[in-house]
Amino acid sequence: MAVRYPLPVKPNKLTIKPVDPPGLPEISVPFNPNAYSIGKSVTWTPQSNKNLNAPPLLFGGGGSRTLQLELFFDVTEPIDGQEIKDVRDLTNAVAALARKVKDGSPPVCEIHWGAKTHGSDFPFKGVVTSLGQRFTYFRPTGEPVRAVVNLTFLEYKKPGEDQRETDPELTTRVVRRGDTVTSLATEAYRDPSLWRVIAQANGIDDPRGLDREIGRVLTIPKIR
Repeated sequence: MAVRYPLPVKPNKLTIKPVDPPGLPEISVPFNPNAYSIGKSVTWTPQSNKNLNAPPLLFGGGGSRTLQLELFFDVTEPIDGQEIKDVRDLTNAVAALARKVKDGSPPVCEIHWGAKTHGSDFPFKGVVTSLGQRFTYFRPTGEPVRAVVNLTFLEYKKPGEDQRETDPELTTRVVRRGDTVTSLATEAYRDPSLWRVIAQANGIDDPRGLDREIGRVLTIPKIR
């Protein structure tokens, strides 16, 4: 059975941290990538107008961002004084990010690299949609000692999270014992009949089941 050697997390090293479900080990790559790629698709639909050479465009929504990484692993020399015989003892932890976990889907990960600044690409939160491993150098006994791992992450946001980031008119509220969607509407809008606004913003199908979600952060849209 192969032994996995956890890589110590160091400042300025690219790290991949599984966050949902929690409890999976954080991965720090031994060598930072030389480049990374961020992609995003945006849909625009031309509106028919035979009197114009360039018809007006209607915004049809944006797609999730993608992050592409090429990671290099090399255990021909000890890493932080630790000798590793097989590079797969490190790359297996990365490959596991593409496998489903207890809830039936791959883990949601946060990729960190460098200091977080306004407009920074990191931290990037997403799920693995593509994984490729290429082993390039071997010991005489057959164990691979160098590998290139290509990863593609698709951006992941919880319901309401994107709205909170892009719309300053939104606020949040932590569910406490005894809360109901009606009581939250009364608190936020002074009108219990507006409970559907909160329910729709948070994907709540059963407005009476809020007592099972104590501690959940709800989006409370502002209304005019």
